[in-house]
This record gives sequence, C-alpha cells and structure tokens, in this order.
Amino acid sequence: MRTKRILVKGNEAIAMGAMDAGCECYFAYPITPQTDIPEYLSTALVEAGGEFIQAESEVAAANMLLGAAACGKRAMTSSSSPGISLMQEAISYMAGSDLPTVIVNISRGGPGLGNIDPSQGDYYQATRGGGHGDYRTMVLAPSTCQEAYDLTIEAFDLAFAYRNPVLILGDAILGQMKEPIQTWKTRGRPAGEAESWSLSGANGRDPRLLKSLYLSEGALAGHHTHLVSKYEQMHSEVRGEEVLTHDAQLVVVAYGSIARIAKNTIRTLRAEGYRVGLFRPVTLFPYPALALAELAAQGKKFITIEHNTGQMVDDVRLAIRRHADSAFLPVYPGVLPKPEDFETPIRQLMENEPQTEEVRHV
Repeated sequence: MRTKRILVKGNEAIAMGAMDAGCECYFAYPITPQTDIPEYLSTALVEAGGEFIQAESEVAAANMLLGAAACGKRAMTSSSSPGISLMQEAISYMAGSDLPTVIVNISRGGPGLGNIDPSQGDYYQATRGGGHGDYRTMVLAPSTCQEAYDLTIEAFDLAFAYRNPVLILGDAILGQMKEPIQTWKTRGRPAGEAESWSLSGANGRDPRLLKSLYLSEGALAGHHTHLVSKYEQMHSEVRGEEVLTHDAQLVVVAYGSIARIAKNTIRTLRAEGYRVGLFRPVTLFPYPALALAELAAQGKKFITIEHNTGQMVDDVRLAIRRHADSAFLPVYPGVLPKPEDFETPIRQLMENEPQTEEVRHV
C-alpha cells in the first residue's frame, strides 16, 4: 500500500527505504555527498528502537556492519567513493562468510580525493567485487528518488535471500536532487529469516560458525563452488528498462543519473525523426546481458554513455559482441552534462558520420 506523495532527496529516500525494510542497525562515517543518510537515520532509527553509531572511520563502520550481520540483524552502511574504498576488506570478509548486508555508495569524482560532484567512476569497484579474492556483490542502480526508495527495500530482501552483500550504486545527482515519492506501508522484516544460521550468543544456542577461512585440503575450492552457484542463481534477479527500443535503429545504453539525462535527449531526437531508444540496466551485477544481446541480434547500433572514462562499456561490448559493437561517449568527472551534450554524437552515429574529437567526450 502506497502513501501520499512526499518531496524528499534521493539520500532521504534511501534512508526511508531502509527504515521501511526493517533496518535495525546502521553504522557510518560522514562524507559528502551522502551525509543526508546518516543525518536522517540518526534520529529516525533511534526513535524506532534501532541502533545508530557514527563510527570513527569507514573501516570501523564496515566491521561493525559485519558483526551485526553475523547476528542476523538487518544492517546497513553508506558512504561515498573513497569511503567505500576503505570498506573493501570488510566487504570481502562478509561475502566470504555468506553475510547479508546492504551497502550504499553515493559516488563522487575521483581518483583520489577528486571532488564532491557526481561521477560513475566506481562501476568497476562495484561490479567486480572491489576487494581481494573472487567474490561478487549484487549491485542495484536507481535513477530516480522513487527507485532509490524501492530498491533499498529490495536490497534487504535480496541480501537475506542470497546471504550476500548487496550494493546500491548512486551518485551525487541522485543523492542530492529532490523528487516526489510514495512510500510503502511499513512492513518490517520477515520473522525468523536468520534463525538457522545467525550467531545469537554463547548461552543456549546451537554451535554455529561463520567464517571466511578455509585451510583444509579442498575446502576453499568447495566454498568457491558454493559461492559461484549462488552468483549464478542471482541471474534470476536481472532487470533493466527499455525505452522506445522496439523500432530503434540506435540504442543508447546508460544507467543511473546519466540514463535519465539521456531520456531527454532521446525525446528531442525522436521529435526530429531519429529512431533512437534507451536501454537502462537496473542490476549492474548480475548484468542484463541477454536482453542487450537480443537487441543486438536485431541489427541495432549502440552507444554507451557513462559519467567516467569507460567502464560499463566493457560489459555492453561483451553482451553484444556476436552481433555488434558499441560506440562510447564518456562524460568526464567534473562535468555536469546536459541532454543537448549527447545530441551531436548520436546524430553523427545515426547518419554514419565519423565522430570528431570534439564530440568523443563531454
């Protein structure tokens, strides 16, 4: 059941989604541009009887998250790019220990300190594990404040369904803009979802062990067999959005805030008679490769647009490699793109004109 529409920031929508998903514990360290999330939860979560801790660092926050997850709690942390980098060791441990957690990255420019403006430069980090060892996190990429709310609720359910960290990847545009959303009727967490495996204290519990260390002969290989099987099962959760792809000669592939900017470009070009559409991945891992491959098999052209110097385009090209290639338009971090910035490169592709140096990047 939906409530009346309310006007909130994307960051606030994420915090509200966590509350309505039954989040019990939140640990974080302030960093721009995601600090609205801990600011909101510092009051709302405590008033609801949950635990809020402003940790002394992102490293501490991630390890607090590990501990809460091991006890079967619905727990979350959030940060922005360099803060997420500091959490990588703990995230690897959580993935290796089959622990369900939700991690939010409202990404900013890099590398290094970069700036506090939006960027999609953390795609590799999010979709390739990010830390040491072979592991994956499920990655959800909202492009609206409503999706930020909805996908946060889903993230908790998916984390516990697969006993695995789930990452929500946004950016400063999504986090700081305001849009109307409709919240769900508060439903909390399902009863008994962690009873079979969580650690509940030394007195009166069954002996249980949560670990990521496997030293006996063949044990680590067996554990990886289990993990790979889990990642393969996650492909049943693949999702994406298609806009006007049915008759498109050219498909723009973009995610998150860049996708919503590209939608305006597509409306303009459609009005001029150009048959252009949009494919927006919502899950970045698992990636909706089959849907892209089906579009490529229809003979369509592709251009990938990202707010980075080239990351998701690798997954696009892998998905369509049997039928097509993808052009690439990078929006360099430090630039806030406008819909008209994408028009000339798309027109040139559709008219089979060579791209000039001036339109190979924004």
